[in-house]
Amino acid sequence: MPRTALCTALALALAATFPALAATAPEAARRLAQDAVIVDTHIDAPGLLEGAWTDLGEPAPDREFDYPRAREGGLDVAFMSIYTSARRDEDGSARQSAHAQIDSVEALAARHPDRFALLTSPGDVERLRAGGRVLLALGMENGAPLGDDLAQVQRFHDRGVRYITLAHSANNRIADSSYTQDKRWNGLSPFGREVIAEMNRLGIMVDVSHISDAATEQAVAASRVPVIASHSALRHFTPGFERNLSDALARAIAERGGVIQIPFGTAFVNPQAAADTQAYFRAIDAFDRRNAEHAAAGRPAEDRAAFVERWDREHPSPATAIDAVLDQIDHAVKLVGIDHVGIGSDFDGVDGNLPDGLRSVADYPNLVAGLQARGYAEADIRKLLGGNLLRVWAEVEAGAAR
Repeated sequence: MPRTALCTALALALAATFPALAATAPEAARRLAQDAVIVDTHIDAPGLLEGAWTDLGEPAPDREFDYPRAREGGLDVAFMSIYTSARRDEDGSARQSAHAQIDSVEALAARHPDRFALLTSPGDVERLRAGGRVLLALGMENGAPLGDDLAQVQRFHDRGVRYITLAHSANNRIADSSYTQDKRWNGLSPFGREVIAEMNRLGIMVDVSHISDAATEQAVAASRVPVIASHSALRHFTPGFERNLSDALARAIAERGGVIQIPFGTAFVNPQAAADTQAYFRAIDAFDRRNAEHAAAGRPAEDRAAFVERWDREHPSPATAIDAVLDQIDHAVKLVGIDHVGIGSDFDGVDGNLPDGLRSVADYPNLVAGLQARGYAEADIRKLLGGNLLRVWAEVEAGAAR
């Protein structure tokens, strides 16, 4: 049976088994989603697995990624985000947490060898996805697990990590964060430059999502091979939100051959949500500073969890249409060209704050339908869904071989 027919038959069988997953997108969109290679560079399932194991080979309605919905949506390559927080960096637990999360992804693949396979090279995609398997690649979100030990880059490469987001919500030993007001390094640290060189040597993609403008500019210049933004939207729609890329930085990434993976979370694509997110990080930074002052003065600390709960209650996520994501893709394509844009959803990483029509990995056909409605050719949709990312990954791998 041709692959298109096989995958469509599998998807329809899964939909019949799990009726809640039945696709609502037009048939043409569903067929293209099944036939194209869809690569999503940012799914936060491992952090949730570390906290509480859920068998994602079976339906998991409280999560946004599981096998049945991944096949319903046509997902082929899911980069599992090995995320560690700034707090884990501070208390020294980041490295152990990263290894535990990788263990959980390996366990998931081992439990369901007919449904999942670990992916460490773009050249293995066609072979490993045969039979409807979803391929699990690893991306490390935050370089904190490296500590200040350059040898850890090799260690995590050996465990399958194929991109590293240099920093996350706070400055670390490698780079400044986009969220912090007080930058430590004015871009990359000296150690950060060594880390990028080692990543280039090994074939690990350099990910500039989350880092400051100066760090992004310096990382693009320092890398011998193209870099990626694994889940970054464009600041054009969210003025003042440094977490998203400026037009100038997006062009710089593309000019060196890289790719910008557009996320789905409302905090990235909705201007009000982006403003609230930026304000939250400033507010929580001020809160933590106050608590440090209280501790120094011998006064009791304020309740951080209560502060976060109150903030969330007072700043509800605004309703957002799928058009916000499509607008981001349109702008990115016009800005840098069709060969330098992809998708990095951030499923399971944004507390369910997602646009209508993009609520889980079952919903990629809705994105395809939106792109078709906006006049994108099939070949270009295939590039956006995964072809561009696989090309960059192959170039990074080839650079390591050289």
